[in-house]
Formats: sequence, C-alpha cells, structure tokens
Amino acid sequence: MKKEENIHLKMESLSAMHHAFGLPAPAHPLISFIDGATNRVILSKIPQSHVLNFYKISYKPGLGGKLKYGQDYYDFDEGGLLFAAPNQVIGNHGSNDGEICSLYTLLIHPDFLWNYPLAKKIKQYGFFSYAANEALHLSEKEKATIISIFKIIEEELSSRIDDFSQDVIISQIELLLNYANRFYKRQFITRKVVNNDLLQKLDDLLDEYFSSDKSSIQGIPTVHYLSEKLNISPSYLSDMLRSLTGQNTQHLIHHKIIEKAKEKLSATNLSVSEVAYALGFGHPQSFNKLFKAKTNISPLEFRKSFN
Repeated sequence: MKKEENIHLKMESLSAMHHAFGLPAPAHPLISFIDGATNRVILSKIPQSHVLNFYKISYKPGLGGKLKYGQDYYDFDEGGLLFAAPNQVIGNHGSNDGEICSLYTLLIHPDFLWNYPLAKKIKQYGFFSYAANEALHLSEKEKATIISIFKIIEEELSSRIDDFSQDVIISQIELLLNYANRFYKRQFITRKVVNNDLLQKLDDLLDEYFSSDKSSIQGIPTVHYLSEKLNISPSYLSDMLRSLTGQNTQHLIHHKIIEKAKEKLSATNLSVSEVAYALGFGHPQSFNKLFKAKTNISPLEFRKSFN
C-alpha cells in the first residue's frame, strides 16, 4: 500500500479561517485584523496543517511553542514579524494548550488589492517567500511603528466602512511593507557577522561543487540547491547577498563559473567545449554566450590573450 500523502486543509475564505480558529466572523469579507489579546487563538484548537488562499502578516512575541510554517518548524522563543503568501502551508505541531499563536494578525485576500498597484507590487516583496526561521526580528522602536500601523488598520475596520476605507487600508498595508523592507535591510546589516559566515560557506560550497564531478554530472548549481545546503530560503539568500555584495545568488554563481572557466582555460589543455561540459553546461554555445557577456571576449580569445 502506498503511504497516504499529507492532506492540508484549504481555507479559501477569511470566514472559513475565522470559523476554524473559533473567531467571530470578519467585519470585511476580504480583509481581517485579529487582535490576539482580545481574540485568543489557541494552537491546540487548530485542527491540522492548512493552506491559506490569502496573504498573512503576523506579529508573534516570545511566548514559546512551535508552529509549522512552510517546510520548517519555527521556534517562538523569540518573537518576530512573519509573512506568508497565498498557498503556503501553515499548521500546528504538537500540543500547545493555552498558547497564543500571534499577538496581531492581518489577513488580506488578493481580491482586496485588485485594481490597485499594490496587487502587483506585493508579489515583489521577497520576505513573503522567506522561511519562518528568517522572521523579521524587531527592535522596540520598530515594533512600536509596526503595531501603530496595525492599530490604524484595526480602527478602520472596526469603524464604519465607507468609500474611503479601502484606500486608507491599502495605503497602510503598503506603508507596513515598506517599513518591513527597511527593517529587513537593517537586519542584514546587524547580522553581518553571521551573514559573512554564510557568504564564506557559499563560496566554499561553490568551490567544492565545481572542483568535483558534480558540475559535469548535475549541471550548473541552482539557487534552490545552494539554499538547501545552507538551510535558508532562496529568497532570503538572494536578498542577503544583494545587501552584502550588491548581487543576487545567480550573479554569484555566474561569477564563480567565470572564475573557474578562466582557471581551466589558462591552466589546462581542455577544449572550450570540454570546459563548458565540465562546468555543467549542456551546450557550449550557452557557455560562450555567458563568458562573453561577463568578460567582453570569447573563451577562445581569452585563452589566446593569456598565452
């Protein structure tokens, strides 16, 4: 018999999620703000892992307990701001009777953003793809800023909803995301020692990959492969590298390929095609194109000029 696959509860609407979490019906069908201080969400009452059909932004203080978020379990001994995009798996783990999941949670259905520029822009924020252990850790001042925005949204939803409510709420969501972008930039800087260590591990990982037979067998390493080896999400890895070096992961892979290509072209008798295959290219033409784009000369011209 085949092992049964995990089936995640799909929550298509905000009303369905409120019902599953034992909360009152949302004031608006497409956006909801949950204040954990007045509406306690108990982890043990969440029936199983679930998939939301909407965006989720939540602030969780340090209260202990574990929650599955994507592919990982997040240890809530430290608080932080968490982001989830539609169709991401979220769920509980173990028994956590009496523990609050989040202090503040904002749920936004994509339809709420329809016809606003934010509908497209929100997909560009990389932190919606970060793993839970890459949560945004806030200083006291930053926390006050984020909570003040949450409170404005809460007040707008709890008062009479009129023709201006959606515009006001959309502007506050965009402000919150812009602050999150700024605070993540600060987090990359303040954790520079840790991130520089990751950068060194990444460089060693690429050196080992291209020095072994992996490149010729498995092809060019992907961003996903490298992030898995480093135990961080692809989005977080690229954003961290962009903060440290000004380049994303793909650029770093290409830089390492050119570095190794120059070594082979200058120190071996391998043909250009053999160098291309050794570095993981299925077609020498692709290697020639990348090499010329990065160096302004062809691999053959480089070899001749070196000699």
